[in-house]
Amino acid sequence: FDGKQTLYFFQTGKHMLPFFDQDHLALRERVRAWVEANLIGGSAGEKNLEDEARRLVKQLGVAGFNRHAVPRAYGGARDKVEARDLCILREELARGSALADTMFAMQGLGSYPITLAGSDEQKRRYLPKVASGEAIAAFAITEPDAGSDVASLKTLATRRGKNFCLTGTKRFISNAGIADHYVVFASTEPEKKAKGVSAFIVDANAPGLVVKEKTEVLSPHPIGVLAFENCEIAENALLGKPGEGLNIAFGTLDLLRCTVGAAAVGLAQRALEEAVRYAGARQQFGQALARFQGIQFKLADMATELEAARLLVYQAAWAHDCGADEAKQKSSMAKLYATEAAQRIIDQGLQIHGGVGLIAGSIMERLYRDIRALRIY
Repeated sequence: FDGKQTLYFFQTGKHMLPFFDQDHLALRERVRAWVEANLIGGSAGEKNLEDEARRLVKQLGVAGFNRHAVPRAYGGARDKVEARDLCILREELARGSALADTMFAMQGLGSYPITLAGSDEQKRRYLPKVASGEAIAAFAITEPDAGSDVASLKTLATRRGKNFCLTGTKRFISNAGIADHYVVFASTEPEKKAKGVSAFIVDANAPGLVVKEKTEVLSPHPIGVLAFENCEIAENALLGKPGEGLNIAFGTLDLLRCTVGAAAVGLAQRALEEAVRYAGARQQFGQALARFQGIQFKLADMATELEAARLLVYQAAWAHDCGADEAKQKSSMAKLYATEAAQRIIDQGLQIHGGVGLIAGSIMERLYRDIRALRIY
């Protein structure tokens, strides 16, 4: 096992040519260089979380990366948003910082419903600011009693003249309290259940929108609880038509699903790099750890699982971009395998580091916490 050659092999991205064109390879090189210059070796844990999150969104905007989350007509990089672009960005950003990856992912998650179903006026109002990093986006669907079973959500949107009045609670909402707008899913016709759910764009300063809680979680992440206390919004806040909410939500999640696997690949890639580096430098019993066959076996297994995960992720992204019938299935497989594999890879990387990997603030300790949420969602 030659650590240097293998790391080069993984990092070039050129072995993924069947799924990429030259634009994709150029994007990977550009974002990797940016990550090396701006994220690797940083100490985000010592900074105020919300300030750091805002700073990262602006930096990603200045670098031109947020543009890949919206269409060209509204300030984006391509005519339509590509899963492969999003996966490349999430993989490379996660390798440097889980928070940077999260903030980029939320720009996509909180804006793609507008891309899918928004009017031209809505798109022109919100999407260019998302692309530039001037505005932070959020996606509010999860509730205390409605997680994966989104059709059972209880937040209501009732007519009040020409307006809508929102009442209810959303939980585990990324960017709660720092977002400039939220795409909110609420029931307009409760008797129709799933077919009665609608989507709305709610500005952060809307009267009656209250940030009830900033939730502290295992890995630093701006997340919390929103309450809608007779939150009145204009009729033009409706996305698409009444009752189309879940179709809009699922269409958004179909695009973003494989990118969760890409983020896991980025975290696992960093773990492998750190393990190879440490095993080559750490001397025990008169030789480097990397000279012991037991360590070589671990590194080889980590590398193999990582490559399998990466192949599944980019096959799924390619299938989505091509409109393949099996794209949803491939994305679900990629997300499942990549997140579970990343947990195993990071665990073995920490094991190779021994006690050093347990030190609070060390890269392996951070990766060990960063990966856990991905296996849930």
